[in-house]
Amino acid sequence: MMTHHPIAILGAGLGGLAAARVLHVHGIEATVFELEADRHARVQGGMLDIHDHNGQLGIREAKLWDSFLEIVHPGGEAMRILDHRANVMYEDSDDGTFSRPEVDRGALRDVLIDALPQRSVVWGHKATNIRHHAEGPGRFSIDFSNGQTVTTDLLVGADGAWSKVRPLLTDARPSYTGISFIESDLFDASEKHPSETSTMGEGMLMAFRGSTGVLGHAEPDGSLHAYVGLRVPEDWIEVFEGIDDVAARNLVLDRLDGWDDSLRGLIRNADVPLTPRRIHALPVGISWDRVPGVTLLGDAAHLMSPFAGEGANLAMYDGARLALAIASHPDDVEVAMAEYESELFPRATESARDSAESLEMMFRADSPAGLVEMFESMQLDDAGAGTSTHSLSGGQDAE
Repeated sequence: MMTHHPIAILGAGLGGLAAARVLHVHGIEATVFELEADRHARVQGGMLDIHDHNGQLGIREAKLWDSFLEIVHPGGEAMRILDHRANVMYEDSDDGTFSRPEVDRGALRDVLIDALPQRSVVWGHKATNIRHHAEGPGRFSIDFSNGQTVTTDLLVGADGAWSKVRPLLTDARPSYTGISFIESDLFDASEKHPSETSTMGEGMLMAFRGSTGVLGHAEPDGSLHAYVGLRVPEDWIEVFEGIDDVAARNLVLDRLDGWDDSLRGLIRNADVPLTPRRIHALPVGISWDRVPGVTLLGDAAHLMSPFAGEGANLAMYDGARLALAIASHPDDVEVAMAEYESELFPRATESARDSAESLEMMFRADSPAGLVEMFESMQLDDAGAGTSTHSLSGGQDAE
């Protein structure tokens, strides 16, 4: 037997959960289907800077501002840019303006999950097939790997970079950006790794030498989360297959030859095996013709590299705007979807373009010169307004 859900959201990342929560605030129920077994199935990623012009607006529409404040990392808005010798080229303190407060991605996800009715998120449901539904209620039916099938009137693809929903709307697929990350974590950093802690600072770190970068965050639990970013061919990452962790560390450390020991230590002294990851993006300016009964949000709609810090922010904003459009047109979902997508495409295009341009600037031959110039210019622009701003952060995930 098939169960019918008027609104089905695939993906319990930040965007899908934000959509479900804002719908719930307006008395409209939706069901979120998530492939992971439960909310604790995996670590959700590192720190996120939540921007006042999009991500924070989504949180406010979800009526979760007070809960959000409880998970903000004090001092997390601090940021420093270093050269490969760990010389500070630019530094910005956390001025408490909350323009981009830092939170742990997993903690923010928990806030959204806890704000939904108990049975709103259905775990352990990996979509294997989606098709137009010709008989009975609903426009689409969704088959899951556990043998269950559901139907829905409105299918929302919030299922990340490799979305199962996206092919219903467009043939566009993510492509490799030319950058790969190798991720590491150092635990109990102030006690076990004082040199790395001192170099990282209180918030975000960006250190560059041409086409190689070390990026990271100091996390609220006292750990350091770091990424080595490399401009390498797409198949380079395959060298990690079949080698042990010692060999993997040495491979990355070879890329950091001549770097300061405190920066190399973010790899050499990692407390977990290194995680290699290719960075992908959808074409800048992606859009599609309106297809009744289905839409996308977050990475499913506009996957971009993390170098404008907009992925999670846009996902939550997308989710909120989608829900508000439905609440404004409860009797005509197609009008709601047309309204939502007309706003989605231009804002996603702008952010994707910024992200692509930031990637080129950060990994160009004279880096970190361009990065320093950009922030010094922004500081001058902001001086008159009395604000402080930074917006680059690492990581890609399903939203």
